Amino acid sequence: MRAPRLSICIATLNRATFIGETLESIFRQITEDVEVVIVDGASTDNTAEVVGRFQAQCQQLRYVRLAQKGGLDQDYCTAVEQAHGDYCWLFTDDDLLKPGAIKAVLEATDKNPSLIVVNAEVRTADLSVLLAPRRVQIDADRIYKPTESERHLLLAETGIYLSFIGGAVIRRDVWNDREKVRYHGSEFIHIAVIFQSPLPSPALLLAHPWIIIRYGNAQWRPRHFEIWMFKWPGLIWSFPDYEEWAKERVIERDPWLNWQRLLLDRAMGHYSLEMFEKWIKPLRQPPFRRFLAHRIAAAPIRPLNLLARLYVKWIARKVPGIAMHDLDTWRKRQH
Repeated sequence: MRAPRLSICIATLNRATFIGETLESIFRQITEDVEVVIVDGASTDNTAEVVGRFQAQCQQLRYVRLAQKGGLDQDYCTAVEQAHGDYCWLFTDDDLLKPGAIKAVLEATDKNPSLIVVNAEVRTADLSVLLAPRRVQIDADRIYKPTESERHLLLAETGIYLSFIGGAVIRRDVWNDREKVRYHGSEFIHIAVIFQSPLPSPALLLAHPWIIIRYGNAQWRPRHFEIWMFKWPGLIWSFPDYEEWAKERVIERDPWLNWQRLLLDRAMGHYSLEMFEKWIKPLRQPPFRRFLAHRIAAAPIRPLNLLARLYVKWIARKVPGIAMHDLDTWRKRQH
């Protein structure tokens, strides 16, 4: 076999329920220029059995089962280490590729970009309801040159979306040349690789949504507050080569200081007195801010949830699908 042009790299853990459908969406359109590398972080379900059925039918699939759980960042690094392609698509173990996605990405690699950002549509976890037809709301492909002004734009315009690892296709030599160990445990190793320093060649954003995201299916839901209030902003604001306005477009430096954000997290059930005690109380801040954060953590969720739903639906009136779904999820869990 000749060396592949594209390696689809998947890190998985206990996703037997979903990974079969993911692999079906890939193998329906795979070509000889593509390989699939799956690193299993010691799943305890029947993931190996599900993957084995595909492996028996396709020699382009390689499955590496680790002896023990290594962590999301480490497992993606292992997948890229195992890859042979010029480009690595850091795909997820529960989302789907639309027909034509692989062809579109292979064509995009002909331009030799350092990074390809593949747009996605967002659906509920059972795929029955469309929450957002395009996660990045553009109608035409965009190229970001490796100039100072355009690299700031790349972060500002794609940073939020790229918190979803499945949208990132990166040149393997770029990945290999960059620091990774320091970012193990960040939960966003791909973001660290992409933005720790300027890319050597242009980045390409594909406007068409070639991916279907199962929204609300993340395995880190119990750690939502820690990740989005501290880990994510801490990572984004650690990059020295990007201006503050670009970072602000992605996330505030200290989102936990924003009482409106705290209220919304409380309304969704992500913020509690336990979270206050663990994450906010130990931080240095004015007494009034600490008092306000405590009162929000203790506020009754049901009326907050109702008010937030009314705000999203009737006042904000901006793409209510995802926000309303998050609010409805808490309400449904109570019944």
